[in-house]
Amino acid sequence: MANSDKLIQFRHRYFSGRLVGEVLSKSWIDSAIPFAALIVVLVTMAVLVPGMVNIAYMADLSRQLAEFGLVALALTIVIMSGGIDLSVGSTFALCVLASLVGMNVLGLPVAVSLALALGAGLLCGLLNGVLIGYLRLRAFITTLVTLVIYRALYDIIFPRLASAIVGNTPDSPAWDYLGFGAFYGLPVSFIAFVVIAVAIHITLSRLRPGWRLRAVGGARKSAYNAGIDVKRTVCLAYVTSGLLTGTAAFLFSARLGSTGADTGIGMEIAVLTAVVLGGVSLGGGRGSVGNAIVGAVLVLILTNGLIRMSTPGSVNQLVLGLILILAVLFDAKWVKNRAKILSKVYVSPTYLALPSRAERHQAQFAPNDRLGESELIGLGAVEGPEDVVLDAADHLYTGTRHGTIVRFFAPDYTRSEVFARIGGHPLGLAFARNGDLLACVGGMGVYRVDPQGTVSRVTDETNRSWLSVIDDSRLRLPDDLDIARDGRIFFSEATIRYELSDWVTDALEGRGNGRLICHDPRTGQTRTVLRGLIFPNGVTMCRDGQSLLFAETWACRISRYWFDGPNKGQREIFIDNLQGYPDNINRGSNGTYWVALLGLRTATFDLAMRKPAFRRRMAKRIASDEWLFPNVNRGCVVRLSETGEVLDVLWDLAGRNHPSVTSTCEHKGYLYLGGVSNNRIGRVKLCDADSAWTSSQEYWGQV
Repeated sequence: MANSDKLIQFRHRYFSGRLVGEVLSKSWIDSAIPFAALIVVLVTMAVLVPGMVNIAYMADLSRQLAEFGLVALALTIVIMSGGIDLSVGSTFALCVLASLVGMNVLGLPVAVSLALALGAGLLCGLLNGVLIGYLRLRAFITTLVTLVIYRALYDIIFPRLASAIVGNTPDSPAWDYLGFGAFYGLPVSFIAFVVIAVAIHITLSRLRPGWRLRAVGGARKSAYNAGIDVKRTVCLAYVTSGLLTGTAAFLFSARLGSTGADTGIGMEIAVLTAVVLGGVSLGGGRGSVGNAIVGAVLVLILTNGLIRMSTPGSVNQLVLGLILILAVLFDAKWVKNRAKILSKVYVSPTYLALPSRAERHQAQFAPNDRLGESELIGLGAVEGPEDVVLDAADHLYTGTRHGTIVRFFAPDYTRSEVFARIGGHPLGLAFARNGDLLACVGGMGVYRVDPQGTVSRVTDETNRSWLSVIDDSRLRLPDDLDIARDGRIFFSEATIRYELSDWVTDALEGRGNGRLICHDPRTGQTRTVLRGLIFPNGVTMCRDGQSLLFAETWACRISRYWFDGPNKGQREIFIDNLQGYPDNINRGSNGTYWVALLGLRTATFDLAMRKPAFRRRMAKRIASDEWLFPNVNRGCVVRLSETGEVLDVLWDLAGRNHPSVTSTCEHKGYLYLGGVSNNRIGRVKLCDADSAWTSSQEYWGQV
C-alpha cells in the first residue's frame, strides 16, 4: 500500500468524524447543551461576583431550587403533554396564601396546612385540566385567563388577611425544621425536592403514565388512535402541575413565613425560561426531569447573580425575556435542523481496499443460466423471503417483511399458511434439534417458534462495549444464525449503526460495524465474541463441531472462527476476494457449502471504497436516493469445498427470476433460493446431488 493510501486509511479510521455523528444521535445531547450553558453562566458569575459561589450560597440556592424546581417540573409535565400553563405564578401565590392562612391565621397543624396548599393547587390545576383536556379549549388563552382569575382572587383575599399573616408566627418545630432545618448538611426542603424529582423521573421514563404523556404530546391524534385516553391524560397533566406548584408554595411558605402583594408575579416567565432553556421542547413530547432541573439552576444562578450586581428588577425581567426569546428560537431551529445536521455527519466512510478480482476464479464465474429456469414457489404471495429452510417433513419456511413466517406444504408447495406472526422481518432461519424454528428478526432480536407456532423471545440484547457512544447492547440487525451441537446459538449482527431499512448505507461506510454473538440457553447469557466485522452476514456450523463460517459482505470474504477445541478463539480467512458480496451460508451435500451472493462487485464501487472523502462528500451534498451503492441487483450462488475452493457457480443470466439471491438451502436433491428484495422462492434441481441428503440429518443425526 502506498504511503498516501496509508495516510488516508489512518485519517478516516481514527479521525473520521464518526464520534460527532454518534454523539449528535444521542437523546442526551439535548441536555448536554443546556448543561454546558450552565457551566458557562456559573463560571461567569463566579468571576463577576467575587465570593458568590460558597457553601452558604449553595445551601441557599438548594432551598430556592426546591421551590423553583418543583414549579419547573410542573410546567415541564404540562408542556410535554402538548400544552402550556401561564397560570403557575398565580396558582403559586394562591397556594402560598392557603398555606399561611392555615399556619399563621388559623393555627392549624403542619399537615393540615400542607393539605390546604395542595388542595388549592389541585383546584387550580383541575379547572385548567377540565377546560383544556375535556372541553378542548386552547391552552394558551385558557391559562392566560386563569392567570388573571387566580391573581384577582389573591388580590381580593390577601389584603384582608395580610395583618394576621404578618403579625403571627406559628409555634411549630416541624414548620421551622422544614423551612430551615438540614439533614446531614442538606436542607430538608432540598431532600424533599430530590425525592419528588426522582419519582417523577421514574414515572416519565419507566412507567405507562409517562409513556402516554409523551405520546399525547408528540402526536395527539396518533395517541388517540392507539387507544390512549387523551382527554384524561391532558387533564391529569394539569392536575399534577397544580399539586407540584402547591408543594413548592408550601416549602416557600415555610422558608419565608410570609407573603406579599408581588408573590408569584413574573414567575411564569422565569419558569418558562428555565424549562425551555433546559431543553424541554415547546412542541410537546420531548423533555425530562433533568432538562427542567438544569434550566431551573441556570435561571436561579443568573437571577441571583444579577441581584448581587445590584441590577434593577426591571432589567432582570428584560434579561429573562431576551433569554426566553433566544431559547425559543434555538429550540425551534434545533428541532428543525438537528435531523439535517445528523444526516450530513452520521455517515462516516472509511478506507476499504479490496484486491482486484481473482483471476483464478474467472473460469468458475463464467456466466450461465442455470437459475433462469428455476421453479417459482409462492410467486406474489411472499415479500422479502430473505432466508429459506425446510423441516423433517419437507415443508418449506420463509419470513416476510410483513412480520410473518410462511409455511409451504410439501410436496408441490402450492399450498401455504401463516405459520407464525412475529412482528418484525424474520431474516436468518434455522431448526434446532428439538424441532423449534429459530429466527433472527430485524430490529427485534432472536426468537423461537415451537412446532405449534407459539413465538417466544430468545434474546434481544448483548453485553455493551465500554467505549461505544451509541448503545450497542440492543440488537439492531441480527441477520443469520446457526446452532452448535451443545445448543449454543451463534448469530451475526450486520451493523450496530443502522436499522433494517438503511442496511445498505452500511456499505457506504465500509467500516467494521458488525459483530458475531453467542447466546447460551443453559445460562441465558448473550455475549459478543467478535467485533469490528464488515457487515457479517451468513453463519453456518462446520462439520468438525468446533468452528463456524461467517461471511463479511462488504469485505467480500468468508472466515472461519473456532469456538471450541484447541484453536478456540482463533480466526482465519476461509476464502476472500470473492467476485460478489456473500450473504447467507449453508451446508451442502458431499462436504460442501453453499453461499448466496446478493450482488456482484463493480470496478466503480471498488474504486469508491478507496475514496472515503468522495463518499463523505456524496453523503453530505446529494439526496440518499442518488448515492452510489454496491450492485445488489445481480446475484448468483456459489458452491465451495471444505477447504474454500470454488466448485460451482449458478447464475440467473437475465435476472428474470432471481435478480438478487440472499440465501440458499440444499434439501433432497434440490436447491432452494430466497431473496430479501424478491417476491418468490426458487427451486432448482441439482443433477449431481444426493436425493436423500438433508442438512439436519447430517448435522443432528436425525433420520
